[in-house]
Amino acid sequence: MSAVKTALKAAKAAIDARKYQEAQDEAKKVLSADPKSYHANVFLGLALDKQNENEASEAAYKAAIDVKGRDALAWQGLVTLYEKQTGNKLDDYHNAALSLAEIYMEEDDRSKCQMVIDKYISDAKKFGSRAQLKHSLEVLLPGSPVYDYLEGRIPQPAYTYTKLANIVEAEEKEKVNTEIGQRRTRLGARLDQVTAEVKREILEDSPLEKLYSNIINWTQDDELRRQYEEKLLQHAGETLAALPMSRKIAKREEVMKMAQGLVILKHPFLLAWNIVLEWRDVNEIDDIDVGLLREFVDLFPDEGLSKVLRGYLESEITPFLQAAAARKDDRNDPDESSTMTAEDRLILMTEGIEDAPKSILAHRLMGQYYLFLDEYESASSTARAGLKRIDIESNLAGLNLVHTHDAVNTTLATALIYYQAPRHHAEARSIFVEILLRKPANTSALIGTGMIYEEEEDYEKALDSLNRALKRSQDPKIKAEAAWCKALNGDNKTALQELEACLPEMEEQDLKTKSLCSQTLYRIGMCLWSLDTSRAARKDRNGAYARFLASLQADMNFASAYTSLGIYYADYAKDKIRARKCFQKAFELSASEVEAAHRLAKSFALAGEWDLVEVVAQRVVESGKTRPAPGSKKQAVSWPHAALGVVQLNNQTYAKSIVSFQSALRTSPRDRHCWLGLGESYHNSGRYIAASKTFEHAQQLEGVSESDSSWFCDYMLANVKRELGEYDDAIASYHNVLKIRPSEFGVSIALLQALVENAWRNVELGLFGRAADCAREAIGIAQQISRIRDEAFNLWKAVGDACSIFSAVQGYEALLPRRQLRSLLEGGAHVAVFEVLAEIDGIFGDSLQLLSDSNDEGIDSISRSMTAAILAQKRAVHASTNNLHARAVAWYNLGWTEYRVYAHGSNLERDGSRMQPLGHVKAAVQCFKRAIELEAGNGEFWNSLGIVSSDLSPKVAQHAFVRSLYLNDKNARVWTNLGIFYLIQDDTLLAQEAFTRAQSADPDYAQAWLGQGLLAARLVDHNDARHLFTHAFEIADSSNALIKQQYATAIFDHVVSGLEMTNTSDLLHALLALHQIRSQLPRDLASQHLSSLFAERVGDFDDAVPTLESVCARLETEYETSESALALTRFAQSRADLARVQLAKQDFLLAAENAEVALDLSADEGSANKCFKRIRLSAHMTAGLAYYYQGMMDQSIDMFKDALSETQGNPDIICLLAQVLWAKGGDIERGVASEQLLHCIEQHPEHVGATLLLGCIAILDDDLNTLEIVTADLEDLRTSDRLSIRERDKIGHLLATIATIHPTSDDQAVSEISQTNTAIMLAPSQSYGWSQLARFADESFPAEIAVLTAVKAAPPRGNLEAQDICRAYAGTGRLDDAQRAIMIAPFMKEGWEAME
Repeated sequence: MSAVKTALKAAKAAIDARKYQEAQDEAKKVLSADPKSYHANVFLGLALDKQNENEASEAAYKAAIDVKGRDALAWQGLVTLYEKQTGNKLDDYHNAALSLAEIYMEEDDRSKCQMVIDKYISDAKKFGSRAQLKHSLEVLLPGSPVYDYLEGRIPQPAYTYTKLANIVEAEEKEKVNTEIGQRRTRLGARLDQVTAEVKREILEDSPLEKLYSNIINWTQDDELRRQYEEKLLQHAGETLAALPMSRKIAKREEVMKMAQGLVILKHPFLLAWNIVLEWRDVNEIDDIDVGLLREFVDLFPDEGLSKVLRGYLESEITPFLQAAAARKDDRNDPDESSTMTAEDRLILMTEGIEDAPKSILAHRLMGQYYLFLDEYESASSTARAGLKRIDIESNLAGLNLVHTHDAVNTTLATALIYYQAPRHHAEARSIFVEILLRKPANTSALIGTGMIYEEEEDYEKALDSLNRALKRSQDPKIKAEAAWCKALNGDNKTALQELEACLPEMEEQDLKTKSLCSQTLYRIGMCLWSLDTSRAARKDRNGAYARFLASLQADMNFASAYTSLGIYYADYAKDKIRARKCFQKAFELSASEVEAAHRLAKSFALAGEWDLVEVVAQRVVESGKTRPAPGSKKQAVSWPHAALGVVQLNNQTYAKSIVSFQSALRTSPRDRHCWLGLGESYHNSGRYIAASKTFEHAQQLEGVSESDSSWFCDYMLANVKRELGEYDDAIASYHNVLKIRPSEFGVSIALLQALVENAWRNVELGLFGRAADCAREAIGIAQQISRIRDEAFNLWKAVGDACSIFSAVQGYEALLPRRQLRSLLEGGAHVAVFEVLAEIDGIFGDSLQLLSDSNDEGIDSISRSMTAAILAQKRAVHASTNNLHARAVAWYNLGWTEYRVYAHGSNLERDGSRMQPLGHVKAAVQCFKRAIELEAGNGEFWNSLGIVSSDLSPKVAQHAFVRSLYLNDKNARVWTNLGIFYLIQDDTLLAQEAFTRAQSADPDYAQAWLGQGLLAARLVDHNDARHLFTHAFEIADSSNALIKQQYATAIFDHVVSGLEMTNTSDLLHALLALHQIRSQLPRDLASQHLSSLFAERVGDFDDAVPTLESVCARLETEYETSESALALTRFAQSRADLARVQLAKQDFLLAAENAEVALDLSADEGSANKCFKRIRLSAHMTAGLAYYYQGMMDQSIDMFKDALSETQGNPDIICLLAQVLWAKGGDIERGVASEQLLHCIEQHPEHVGATLLLGCIAILDDDLNTLEIVTADLEDLRTSDRLSIRERDKIGHLLATIATIHPTSDDQAVSEISQTNTAIMLAPSQSYGWSQLARFADESFPAEIAVLTAVKAAPPRGNLEAQDICRAYAGTGRLDDAQRAIMIAPFMKEGWEAME
């Protein structure tokens, strides 16, 4: 023991000497001997503490505490150790400090106890977290072991609780923000939902309410107590809003109790007062303590609810009149006791409702006040807003505000009865029914239901509801309404008595009573009006009239009385001025006065004041009176919609007029006039299909009547048909209308225009004869119209267009009614009318002589129609003097007519001399300039000026085109014209760009593709040009002759070039196009000549011969007149072509004759002119063959020899010559033929015809040596890729024949099969080899393959002819294939043989 004590002393001495390591060692010696040594552990802990070995030191102190737990020394060391660690062991520090404080408390050392606690709390503030700080502050609160001992030396609990509350508030706020920020990023999360979830989670477990309650309980500061009472209520309210509905009831009661406590104390905390007032569910406002309401107003004078309450409590509808009077008597201040005006009250309450958008009570009171003021729209909107607030508050607080909800709903439904009645009656009725299910005796609901039934003219139900209401209330308004329902139900006598009995109860002087009295007097008047309907009774000024006046004396703003007075003045007093004033006043006061509005609109319409008609009708429509509520017995009103439609139709707002007429027809589906208006609106807006159906329906309503009332519908339907392009139906309808209304100028003009448009449409369709007939009929109609009115612009424009039709179909010029046309143009016209531009174009009044019946051959027939067209357009210019736009169009039309004359190259006769077409183009320029002066913004005028100026002034033309494009850069026609202009100027790049822009603007505009084709032809790209011309021809109509000319020329050039046609139908299309040109331009000899060449190609010789004979006759006349080289060439060419066609027709004599003529004509120029060389070659060949078939061999041989000499050994001619020599039959001639062929083969080894012909001669002569040579040559030729299908077939056929006659082996069949196999191997896709193989094979597949290959090689995929396809089908041996063979080529014997 001595050693232990010595070591303890040594440790103590070492510590005192600050030798902490030595103290540590000594302490450990003691502990090794006595582990339970208290002081050794304390010394060891202290030594280790000084050496910053905190963990070991803490363990040593705790070991000491385990030995003596209630000794202060070890706890002091441990507290000191924790203190110096600056918060690292703050939780352990809490326990150690509190234990040490309890030891000091046991020792009754308050100073040391307080010092330990203060030091610990100070460190917690400096270094601890919020949770640790809260934990440390709990030491200072009641319930702490040292609180009672240190009470008075530590802060009051209220102070500590306040600090804790502040900390928790900060924590919860931070946590809410953090959680919301994290959760809102989740997929599908919504901010409002996330916020509600986070608040619910945090507020449910929040300790704040307990802290606030403790503050309230412990504080001695009333201001602080009220502050935290507010916080407690606010926090409780937020918690209530966050809780689920199942847990709201208990919390709501708690919140309500808090709020009532604050209100009882009259504490000015708005939330508490709002809860008490807003959450109170009362049936009537007077169930609320008026003192409470006034206290709220006094405490919160600037709040929105206070303003509403103040106005309501001082208004006429307040249920607290006695309280208000007593309060006024208690006031001594005269200013305070004064009552505010109604205007000021309304302004105050309006401001209040704007400042209190979340107040249920404010919306309820304001809705009632609006209802009192008859501001039904404001009342309904305010009530709807109040209902939304009720729903929101009910969901937040779990309230069940049944009475409040019913009260606001009643306000809404009552307002809906009158607001835009009867539009909202269905909604109002459903609200009343719902209320009556819960409260069957609800007076307001019963009255409202009765009013709705009354409006719907269901008077029995209305009386039932009103009588039930009378059982609970004897309000004179209800009595009067019930009596009026009886009157409306037909019991005017009883109603009159009851209404008169109500008058004594309406003697008060307030506005509401006066208005009710006025209404009752009016209704008494209506009862008198209906009781005696005689004119004398109604005219009596002491009867109903006196009651109407008395009604207005009671209330000058009662609209219905004005309406009745207006009817009295209009129908009985015959005072239209007073009647109109009464109707105006009635309608000004109320848009629901439909009868007044109807009469007013009629008077405005009769006066032509359509703007006022629109105002009246629009206001009636907006009032909602035009259409009754669903289920109502009241008839709908259609006239306001119809009137609006008429006004909008006149104003050209067709979309609106369509809607108006449709609305009218929903009400009156059999109103024919509305159907007509709707159809006209559809027509004017471009919806022609809908317009057609509408007018047809209107016709069904009219029936088959032919009265004057039905013609307009037929006329409008004809207009629609005309717009749809159904001209035949339209013209027939116009004729039918004119049978009823023969003098109707508009219908006649429409018929004339329809005929002209139909004529142009027929030109586009290629029906040129029908076009001429329509133009002829149009001129006849125009003559009839001129007798009615001869100064109409549209008349002469149509006449000019009809005459222009004959320039487009010149082949029907004979149909021009010249005498009729001359009479039409001369009728009523002054000579000066035709003098317009006469000095330029040479067309004067005496030019009408051209329309005489004499057939002057010196006058070009087209000149007659064009002269008439120009004269008609000049009359149109004269007729359009008073219309600026029409005058501009007239100059434009005249310009185009002048230019059409120039384009056709027509020379018009003037004073026996010829006027050059240049005068017409100059006149056209002047016309377009004048049109532009009148209407410079019209792009078509500038485009036309550019066209006519292209030859005269390229600069002006370019400027005009650019100006037109500036006005409309999407016009494909202008871009095309600009491209042609650049092409004329030889600027191919700009032309290409212009054509491309035209195609982009309108891909279906054929002229753009034509222009690009002309550009390709200029650039010598013939293949591209042909494709472009073909595309232009495919998308173009039949009116454009140039497209057809270029297309036909391109196709013919491709055919004569020797290239294979990919589509043989192009030949037929070209021939059809040329036939149309013959009708359009009968003087176009080039097109007729080309047409005959196409006819020759397709084998139509009956058409080609007369065409060429006509061409030859006219070219002969032209040559005799001009004797030009060009005319001679064309004449010789036509003769040579005629001879060739006659040869094909087997008219050998005339063929030889015409060929000889062609040779004579080209004799002098034949060697120098390349064209003449071709003509002479054709003529020689034709003559040679013609002589051959006539048996004139010598002449034939001479012709072939001449052709051979002129062509320097053409192999085709040599072959023909050899055939003729062989046919002559002499040995010498046959020898010469063989020599010529051998020489030809040497010169032209790839000429198949010469080799084949030599082979045939060798077979006939049985010349084996020649056959061997020919066979070798043919074997070489058949491998060439340049052979046609026909040439391959001929080679195969000849080789097969040689193999049959002279087989190369002993077996003839083997030799033939060998040749056939070779043919198949060389051309497996051709049918000839397979057909030959089918003859030898026992199987059917060779014949079937022959059919397949033949079908694939047929046009348009190939050039295989019908004969070859027929043979392929006939070779299968099947009956159905034989029938196909006959169908394809009935002239072939193979098909018929296969049928046997």
